[in-house]
Formats: sequence, structure tokens, C-alpha cells
Amino acid sequence: MIMRIFQVRIRPGKEEEFARFFHDTAIPLMKGTDGIEQVLPGAPHDDPRSFSFVMIWRDLAALKAFVGDDYRSAHIDPTEADLVESRSITHYELVAA
Repeated sequence: MIMRIFQVRIRPGKEEEFARFFHDTAIPLMKGTDGIEQVLPGAPHDDPRSFSFVMIWRDLAALKAFVGDDYRSAHIDPTEADLVESRSITHYELVAA
């Protein structure tokens, strides 16, 4: 399994607009995506401009089927592009605890 950690920093003043997108669009989209075993969305705690997703993907093939061969890039929806200041993506092989 692949653990994909997506972090995004929102432009100042766009926090509420992004929060609506995050809760109304992004979370339901990720929860309904084939190949995702688990979704852990993270809303701001200490920093109102910082959001994240931890996604557990069944395998690399499922991840690539969703985002394409360029899975190492932090893709965003075009409707959120003007809200996002920066983004990052990291991948890990999930190991037994």
C-alpha cells in the first residue's frame, strides 16, 4: 500500500472559501475514489492556512489510475488554484506497525 500525504497552504484571506471546498468537494471526492483504502483529512489546528490529506492507496497502479504517471506532483483541482499559495506531496510504502 502507498501512503500519500498531501499538504496545502492557502492564500491569506481565502481560508473560509477553501474550507468550503475542502469539506464539500475534496473530502467526498477522495472518499469516493476507487483504489483509496483510507482517507484522513486534516483541517487547520494551529495554522488556519494549512490543510492536509493522508490517503492510503491500495497500490501504485490505483494511484496512477487516478492522477496519471506524474503521481509525484501535487495536483490540485482547477477550481481551487486561485486559493492555494503552495502545496506539497510525499509518498511512503506503508509498513506493518
